[in-house]
Amino acid sequence: MTGLSPKISTLDEAQLKVSIVKSSWHPYICDALVSGAKKALDGARCKNVSVHKVAGSFEIPLAAQKLLDAGSDLVIAIGLILKGDTPHFDYVCQGVANGIMQVSLTRNKPIGFGILMCDSLEQAHQRAGLSEGQENRGFDAAIAALSLALEYEGI
Repeated sequence: MTGLSPKISTLDEAQLKVSIVKSSWHPYICDALVSGAKKALDGARCKNVSVHKVAGSFEIPLAAQKLLDAGSDLVIAIGLILKGDTPHFDYVCQGVANGIMQVSLTRNKPIGFGILMCDSLEQAHQRAGLSEGQENRGFDAAIAALSLALEYEGI
């Protein structure tokens, strides 16, 4: 899937207030995803970017809601949920995905979904752009949120 990310303009992005919310779990992976998101934001000339840590991915929807309510124009959610031997993975993944969608819809603002839900650390490593030729899902999440913010700005 390398090279398939959409391209966005760089006209007014500098005016956007962007918040990145990242899980504290799996810092090596999450830091790589944040770096990818920042690369996309830098390419779009976004200067007003802040990074906020939460304990785990389950806390991201509430943090995103608070940041949007405090004036952020968009949020990029970054985390990693690894599959284990219990159904916990399924509950957390569903709760996080539903929570992020609910916050985005009720606040009418985009949230880039950069939360990896993987069967192994190897999969996470690939999706965080840490393997040669692999795209960074943090970058992709930032592009998705920026594209939506710009396309529907003022509507």
